[in-house]
Amino acid sequence: MSSNRLQSIQRADEAHRQNIQKSVEHRLEVAKAKGDDKLVRQLEAEQAYYS
Repeated sequence: MSSNRLQSIQRADEAHRQNIQKSVEHRLEVAKAKGDDKLVRQLEAEQAYYS
């Protein structure tokens, strides 16, 4: 695989991971605002997985 192709894949992978983290952060804020403790725990676990 060419170096440019590999770098492109790595950038896309990092962007994807960052988008997932932002989504989880937003969902976590909403869950906390609603007082949904079970969902908060699930999202915190998901957040730890992607960190």
